Amino acid sequence: MAVRRVVPHVQSEAAQESREFYGLLGFEEVMNHGWIMTLASPSSPTAQISFMASDESAPVTPDVSVEVDDVDAAYATMRESGAEIVHPLRDEEWGVRRFFVRDPNGRVVNVLEHR
Repeated sequence: MAVRRVVPHVQSEAAQESREFYGLLGFEEVMNHGWIMTLASPSSPTAQISFMASDESAPVTPDVSVEVDDVDAAYATMRESGAEIVHPLRDEEWGVRRFFVRDPNGRVVNVLEHR
């Protein structure tokens, strides 16, 4: 299993203002589902930051996303380790397969793979 990218999540009700602010640093909007917006660097597309009011299809809002090349293997590894699974592995309608796990600091990590 390999990590493809890591994206911090900022819980925010100010998406437009954040887009304008981070635009001054060179970020551009690459995804907007209304409840989550992701900005990326055009010169380094995996340099990203997401802003979300709340996660529309999960019980909690994650602190960070980790995209991997094999989410099923990551899920099996986390379950075998005894880590707390906060949101079960499932396919989402917008083209990702994901689960949430709690890290040792209490942060919620959204582990995903694009399908």
